[in-house]
Amino acid sequence: MAHTFEELVTAQRAADDAHAKVQQLQGDYGRPTASEWTDEQTATWRAAWQAWLDAARDVQAAVTGHATEQGTARTQVEADVKRAARHSTPQE
Repeated sequence: MAHTFEELVTAQRAADDAHAKVQQLQGDYGRPTASEWTDEQTATWRAAWQAWLDAARDVQAAVTGHATEQGTARTQVEADVKRAARHSTPQE
């Protein structure tokens, strides 16, 4: 599936947001120690962590596909996407 650069940026922002959620939960709950977290906290953190992994995997695959389609170095596409996702404001 072809992805535009803007779609890649949106996907990267989603992955970054998912990562921020994991970090926020770790800040709220403390370091992940099964004996100190409730079952609900553990389930919430695991769901957030899985969402982050899934989002990161998806954006990596999309970046690879885009780079291949464009005949561009994958590392350059990834750097450009991350820069745009993290240093520009999303279009409303």
